[in-house]
Amino acid sequence: RLMAKKEKAPKAPKVKRAKPEWIRTLGNAYSVARKAQPLVGLWLGLIFVLVLAIGVVIGIQIGHPIYVTFLTIPMATLVTLFTFARIAERAAYASIEGQLGAGASVLMSIRRGFVTTPAVNVSRNQDMVHRVSSKAGIILVGEGGFATRSLMQDERRKMERFLSGVPVTEIMVGDENGQVSVRKLQKHLKKLPKKLSTAQLREVRARLRSVGGLNLPMPKGPMPTNTRMPKR
Repeated sequence: RLMAKKEKAPKAPKVKRAKPEWIRTLGNAYSVARKAQPLVGLWLGLIFVLVLAIGVVIGIQIGHPIYVTFLTIPMATLVTLFTFARIAERAAYASIEGQLGAGASVLMSIRRGFVTTPAVNVSRNQDMVHRVSSKAGIILVGEGGFATRSLMQDERRKMERFLSGVPVTEIMVGDENGQVSVRKLQKHLKKLPKKLSTAQLREVRARLRSVGGLNLPMPKGPMPTNTRMPKR
């Protein structure tokens, strides 16, 4: 008898697995940090080795070098990651400072408790006002020159008429006296006193949906909305 040769089943094509979100986020942050600080990898490596070396020395002095070394590895990792987060944060802010819509980029990176509508009022000179709703009420954030104050006053009157009784706070982005820098904007907003309950905030946002806002393109900055900026 002739043995029929068994046909080999075709191999299924290999499907490349997508990288986890946190790996892509970490990679993007490292790319931004490396542009601002080319030796960031070397510095992070030195920090890890330094912390680990301190742990080894302490372990030798107390007579348990191996045990203390194992305990020091997680600590060295945490210190390195914390340092990297700070470097990446500074690089991210530096890359968008001075750009049109830099403040909006920072505002839209705040995930919990804040909803931002960018560029609700804009002048011909590209001065603009962004509207943020939170438990602090309505926060108007202005970017631009002297004319921005007038835009903020117009938007304030609009909000006070449309949302009577809801507190309105004005913030001007900049480095001059009385202004809030882009680097400190997120922290400043989170420190504002809470004046609305959850139910009141829900009602405010429902009414704001009918108001809408201008939809202008924001600059492509390293402030992705799917990540949290490190807390200071």
